[in-house]
Amino acid sequence: MGIYVIKMPDIGEGIAEVELAAWSVQVGDTVIEDQSLADVMTDKATVEIPSPVAGKVIALGGKAGDVLPVGAELIRLEVAGEGNLREAATPTTKPEPAPAAPPPESKPAVIEPVAPQAPVQKSALARRHVDTGNRQRTPGEKPLASPAVRQYAWDRGIDLQFVFGSGPAGRILREDVDTYIAGKQGVTASTTQRARLEWEEAIPVIGLRRKIAQKMQEAKRHIPHFAYVEELDMSECEAVRQQLNAKYAEARGKLTLLPLLLRALVLAVRDFPQVNARYDDEAEVVTRYGAVHLGIATQTDGGLMVPVMRHAESLDLWQMAAEIARLSEAARTGKATRDELSGSTITITSLGPLGGIVSTPVINYPEVAIVGVNRMVERPVIRNGQIVARQMMNLSSSFDHRVVDGMDAARFIQCVRGYLEAPATLFVE
Repeated sequence: MGIYVIKMPDIGEGIAEVELAAWSVQVGDTVIEDQSLADVMTDKATVEIPSPVAGKVIALGGKAGDVLPVGAELIRLEVAGEGNLREAATPTTKPEPAPAAPPPESKPAVIEPVAPQAPVQKSALARRHVDTGNRQRTPGEKPLASPAVRQYAWDRGIDLQFVFGSGPAGRILREDVDTYIAGKQGVTASTTQRARLEWEEAIPVIGLRRKIAQKMQEAKRHIPHFAYVEELDMSECEAVRQQLNAKYAEARGKLTLLPLLLRALVLAVRDFPQVNARYDDEAEVVTRYGAVHLGIATQTDGGLMVPVMRHAESLDLWQMAAEIARLSEAARTGKATRDELSGSTITITSLGPLGGIVSTPVINYPEVAIVGVNRMVERPVIRNGQIVARQMMNLSSSFDHRVVDGMDAARFIQCVRGYLEAPATLFVE
């Protein structure tokens, strides 16, 4: 038997270090060739590291959240044959025989074995409870009690979560409730007072959440944001959307409002190329783009990601809708590639029905503009001296004031507004 050392591979594009997002194996596991060992993250993209050989895991080179440079020791396997430990060690003037496999109780020579880890989502939460004199269950653990005992506790304002059960399997009995009440009477004048929660939760900022934090901090540190909010009457646009769906939904799929918004942005940047740009503040160069690579902010279980719709200027409404669905699904399932998560030239963000009245979106650095979509609601509006119900919506946008002047920002949003309030113009080239 020998020791096989697997190092962090070079995953390309000049990446010097990656974050260890999650282990797929634990110490003691047996792996086969090409089995996934770990997930690593860079630029919001997650990459699986496969095993080049079969063997048994004897040591892990870090824990979830660690940042490892390319070439660092990732994992050690016990394999049949000599392994490659001699190649991983520092060369000597004389060839030395390959070391024998260490006994099961011994530790590897270079790195210490890391205890088996639970998945990141579970191990990242470290809860601790402050002793208040009463036994407390862990969050999510349900107390065991009969319906009669539950009613007895309810009538006295007692939360069974904080009552210790002396019955079989920790079942709470009526006398347990009485004991709890007696103990609380020495502390508070009223037995109906709700018990206080005094647990704390420490959540390490790792993985995608760390990338988001770094990206947002970088954007706010470098970019002087200028915000502009405008109200739009979306009644005509919404009517056109419903007409298109009534006629083409069965053959081409249903349209949401988002493809029409994207179409309006694509048309507007033709007249305002300064907002479809990226600013290299170190080189002090602004690069404007003819192509519109639209970043679409997408909420996932892990956090916010921005997949990119390439060449949006070349797509019709239904092609946009299909691409939105594909990119959103890829982002939410963790299957988006690095190319699909980079290279945007302008970004749109929306919270859908939670969009509120006004928001202040953070620019997707190094872009220079982002357009935020707020909630569309029916409101009374005066038109031609009459109060009528109209579908109203705000656009909340942010611009890099180093590159985009306030007047140009306002004119750009007014141009978008013009297309959406007269939706027939969306189809005129």
